Amino acid sequence: MSEAYQRAWRDSIDNPQAFWLEAARAIDWVQAPTRAYDDAKGWFPDASLNTCANAIDRHVAAGRGDRAAVIYDSPVTDTVKTYTYAQLLEEVGRVAAMLSSLGVGKGDRVIVYMPMIPETLFAMLACARLGAIHSVVFGGFAPLELAKRID
Repeated sequence: MSEAYQRAWRDSIDNPQAFWLEAARAIDWVQAPTRAYDDAKGWFPDASLNTCANAIDRHVAAGRGDRAAVIYDSPVTDTVKTYTYAQLLEEVGRVAAMLSSLGVGKGDRVIVYMPMIPETLFAMLACARLGAIHSVVFGGFAPLELAKRID
């Protein structure tokens, strides 16, 4: 094991609160944590963040909007498409606006029933942007199997 790894591992064992609070500084928070873990409430109990903003927005804001964020390569349709962070931000924003116009908001539950295409990712990230809980069900399931997964 490398020396840096051993040091990090030792720090995480000796002082886990400080170690994980320091690690959390690499994430963009809506409300930054003051505690790393609570036995009753779990990880970062007094903090909040937006996963979508951490996955996309921060990269665009840091000037990486023109870099590849998603590479879709389908051997089924012989399609290869690359989405930059800026394009991904735009696509996710469109889906989030559509879901919001349908009344989807924080805490709502959304089932995404789509094939394995980039739009599925856009829908998942849009749900995260809005604070909606999402469950992904592959679009190829028959009705009975789909019903089981929804239940």
